[in-house]
Amino acid sequence: MNSELNKLIYKVTHADGSGSCFYLKPYNIFVTNYHVVAGYRTVAVQDVDRNPFEARVVVVNPELDLALLAVDNDFSHLPNLTIAEETEPAIGSKVHVAGYPFGMPFTITEGSLSSPRQLIDGKYFIQVDAPINPGNSGGPILNDKGEVIGVTVSKFASSSADNMGFGVRNESLRQLLEVVKDLDRTQFHVQCASCDELIAGDEEYCPSCGAHIDESVLATHEISPLGQFCESAIARMGINPVLARCGFESWVFHRGSSEIRLFVYNRNYLFAVSPINLLPKKNVEKVLDFMLDTDFYPYKMGIDGRQIYLCYRIHLADLTDESSERILNNIVGLAHTADELDNYLVDEFGCEFSLYSKN
Repeated sequence: MNSELNKLIYKVTHADGSGSCFYLKPYNIFVTNYHVVAGYRTVAVQDVDRNPFEARVVVVNPELDLALLAVDNDFSHLPNLTIAEETEPAIGSKVHVAGYPFGMPFTITEGSLSSPRQLIDGKYFIQVDAPINPGNSGGPILNDKGEVIGVTVSKFASSSADNMGFGVRNESLRQLLEVVKDLDRTQFHVQCASCDELIAGDEEYCPSCGAHIDESVLATHEISPLGQFCESAIARMGINPVLARCGFESWVFHRGSSEIRLFVYNRNYLFAVSPINLLPKKNVEKVLDFMLDTDFYPYKMGIDGRQIYLCYRIHLADLTDESSERILNNIVGLAHTADELDNYLVDEFGCEFSLYSKN
């Protein structure tokens, strides 16, 4: 197994959640599931070190549940991930599922191949017994040599079925990759399920065979007015909001060293939170006195265990046309304050940076 495998598998994030994808160096393209990016033309991909990149969705094939993403960045330093030549991997052979389950950090789980050709709803999948969870979708299924033998697509939905995971077979992946060579990577394309023709833009019918393109494939996600408000604050900080999206009305990004989280709680409150530092293991009283004696208005300081938080909260009913500019400035100000305060607490009181901080 390639020791640098984690450098080739990325997290996919957008306003509806997250999934996984993997980079194929010979094609300079990222592969994921269609259902991971459905409704989006632009998403973020994040490497194992949490560095985000903006990715364009350039090809989708809903029938195969596959999509290709293009990123304007130099990835030539990355190692090569090979697609296995074998079309029928042996039953019982060892497999590995790699990705970002539940949006967590990079994870590999191990199991065995249950079936190389499992027929479900008129299509063949590979079936594995390796643990698969939400967020794994779009990541690779690998053999013991570290070669791709499939693209993780789902776990069996029945609560009575344990360890039944499925992946898109390699012949489907190769079918999609055939279009990469002459692909216009500035446009969104749908691959026709009938004739494999690439359809650019928002055509309702395939110009080659006349097959109808499901309008849901062409539909794009519209962010809510509240989401637009939050993203305008993020943009003021010089952060690309697309790279910060990590779920419905939820954003996570770094402003300097500090991680900043924006999210809606209980449909009533908008929170901006930064886990800035850890309390020191000794001489804690000085830090606590500083936190109690200092006026951080409009922000609050809080502690959970050793973790110190800087927080800002508003009730959504308080967000009006008259207050919006002030609230925007307060959100931007929290990020600026957190980026300065975490350094101060380290230098002045011997606090540690939070595990969520980024150097």
